[in-house]
Amino acid sequence: MNVSRRIMVCGVLCLSMFVTGVLVSGGQAADPPGPTKAYFAGGCFWCMEEVFEKVPGVTSVASGYMGGRVENPSYEQVSGGSTGHAESVEVLYDPAKVSYAVLLDAFWHNVDPVTPNAQFCDHGGQYRAVIFYQTDEQKHAAEASKRALEQSKRFNQPIVTELVVASQFYPAEEYHQDFYKKNPIRYKFYKYNCGRAQRLEELWGGS
Repeated sequence: MNVSRRIMVCGVLCLSMFVTGVLVSGGQAADPPGPTKAYFAGGCFWCMEEVFEKVPGVTSVASGYMGGRVENPSYEQVSGGSTGHAESVEVLYDPAKVSYAVLLDAFWHNVDPVTPNAQFCDHGGQYRAVIFYQTDEQKHAAEASKRALEQSKRFNQPIVTELVVASQFYPAEEYHQDFYKKNPIRYKFYKYNCGRAQRLEELWGGS
């Protein structure tokens, strides 16, 4: 390749790289964000799986344990309340289709935010309600959502839902995954007798 031809090609490539860089920095040509994870605890993880799997844009939801001090805890250990973990869910979602704010809204409307260390019929720290944030953006969004709820004066009691930095998530045993689909009769019996739907109606009504 002669010198003039090489200079011309180099100039075209450099210009192309410059334009691409400008567009990416301006958010116009950046690759769309990939699947993102979010973590929540809202009492029975079977119920929270059902909640989030019905949100458009959510790819999958896994039941598990987070927020404790024991590695690879079993369900028996967590349910006994000795590990410090909360029954939690890992939500995999497409941020191009659903925002973290929408997930926060789904969370709030499916928990009892004014009862500490319990959710509905399940009592103990392992059933506490928690938003586990991973980034500053998630933390700020969670704080803003909690603050907005407090300022709404919807509840006469203080909101005790915890906002905690995410730690290691341990998937629960396979028989817990998609329990509401695998065992629909047993699940509905549990959910009704736990008073979950009744309490949510009392707290949130049709909002």
